[in-house]
Amino acid sequence: MQLSPQHCILLLLFLIRRTGLECHLVFIHCINLTHIESRPSRDNKEEYEFFISVDQASSKALDEVVDSLRTQISGQVHELSRNKQKDTVPWFPNDIQDLDRFANQILSYGSELDADHPGFTDPVYRARRKEFADIAYNYRHGQVIPCVDYTAEEKATWGTVFRELKTLYATHACREHNRVFPLLEKYCGYREDNIPQLEDISRYLQSCTGFRLRPVAGLLSSRDFLAGLAFRVFHSTQYIRHSSKPMYTPEPDICHELLGHVPLFADPSFAQFSQEIGLASLGAPDEFIEKLATVYWFTVEFGLCKEGDKVKAYGAGLLSSFGELQYCLTDKPKLLPFEPEKTCLQQYPITEFQPVYFVAESFEDAKEKVRKFASTIPRPFSVRYNAYTQRIEMLDNTQQLKNLADNISGEISILCTAMRKME
Repeated sequence: MQLSPQHCILLLLFLIRRTGLECHLVFIHCINLTHIESRPSRDNKEEYEFFISVDQASSKALDEVVDSLRTQISGQVHELSRNKQKDTVPWFPNDIQDLDRFANQILSYGSELDADHPGFTDPVYRARRKEFADIAYNYRHGQVIPCVDYTAEEKATWGTVFRELKTLYATHACREHNRVFPLLEKYCGYREDNIPQLEDISRYLQSCTGFRLRPVAGLLSSRDFLAGLAFRVFHSTQYIRHSSKPMYTPEPDICHELLGHVPLFADPSFAQFSQEIGLASLGAPDEFIEKLATVYWFTVEFGLCKEGDKVKAYGAGLLSSFGELQYCLTDKPKLLPFEPEKTCLQQYPITEFQPVYFVAESFEDAKEKVRKFASTIPRPFSVRYNAYTQRIEMLDNTQQLKNLADNISGEISILCTAMRKME
């Protein structure tokens, strides 16, 4: 059942505890419904709890709504809580399966191409792009990512990009990238004559840092893409750029994803840094999403970092572009220290080399700065990702804080015990 969030009729399905479960459909006041979900009660598995979000204007009618429901279903409605502050918080995924809800809401590309795209007039390439889009549209969390039988032409395009970039990595890429790349060659089929499969890479990343890949048909909105990172999920394309321009692509493709992004998602420090940006985006106002997307652009996509007295590239946009990887370490662009509160305001071009890059002292330093920046985002709660349940926990009540404190206490105990044994 799908409900439009725009001035829809609020439809609630209540399952009442009786001999056998009876379903009651209750139509009530016209309000702006933005989110609804149900779950078995934690206290009684025969009862259900409903979480409903409405917009700020509609929240005034909630008292009348609840009273009406109690009348219609014999008092079996109990309002568990109401957080008026959250009425204005944009919806965000709470469970990793919630990513299914927006993974196909792409902004551009997919099977449709702009007129200036190198493959726009190529019917064979356009048909091939539709095949890739269909895989992404039909994928759901938990499924095995379908393998792709890449053509000889596609492998040749990959080989050109792979061969040229690999000649630069030793001197231009950061040490974390260069440490992981040989492991991807060993375990994931990274070769000049072979395009690796997303499923193989996803399994490898999960064994390293818990990150996983998910196929996507095209570009997602900044809010949706960043939300995926909060769950350590990276939305990756499977299609490849047009063979007529192997060293150019107007969009992210599998060369960009696998050669630029994937190696660093296998590094624990960088993986946590990426997740920190994703967590900061959950429930953030639109203007802060734009700022976080800019921080992401100048770090995960086009970031530079210090290594001793040298500067190296760690951004995927650099590590997947032969020309810009060379350019970024010359004296032509302007290099500035990474400071999120300033970086987030920097304008940037998307069709040419960047005139400005930001240099991080280290991933750890960048992570701490992003945390401080995230603390300035106006939202009435903090969030954490529970890797055991694969859910986002909102730290907005004392019980949640107590649970977190208990977890931290347990980890500190393990740390102290290990340190004593080492002594």
